[in-house]
Amino acid sequence: MTRFMLLTKYDDDFGAGPMSEWDPDDMTAHLDHLRRLNQALIDSGELVEMRALAGPDLAKVVASDGRTGPVIAGGPWTGLKEVLAGYQVVDVESEARAIEIAAQVSAAPGPGGVPLRQSIEVRQVMGGVPELEDM
Repeated sequence: MTRFMLLTKYDDDFGAGPMSEWDPDDMTAHLDHLRRLNQALIDSGELVEMRALAGPDLAKVVASDGRTGPVIAGGPWTGLKEVLAGYQVVDVESEARAIEIAAQVSAAPGPGGVPLRQSIEVRQVMGGVPELEDM
């Protein structure tokens, strides 16, 4: 088994606008699609973790030289075209299976039931420090 992180991107290019502006029925259909998919992945033992992320208006960017205090920048970054909306970590037999799952996430319905075709980045989770893996 191999772990992959599926990074869900919110991208202005798919034209659906923020979910907060969707019709409530469209929002429910979108979330129900993702709930069903996540439940199927739990049932199959493939879902390790999943989370939605707060918007960029609540994000902080931290930089440090290791000698002085950190420099912290806050949002909102209204000029951003693409925002990380959430992620799933799956433990699957192959990259092909991770891509199959990512395609199902990407096809979640948006306004009017039209699949969003969101960009889902699929990245293999590399082996970590053995002492930390049991934490």
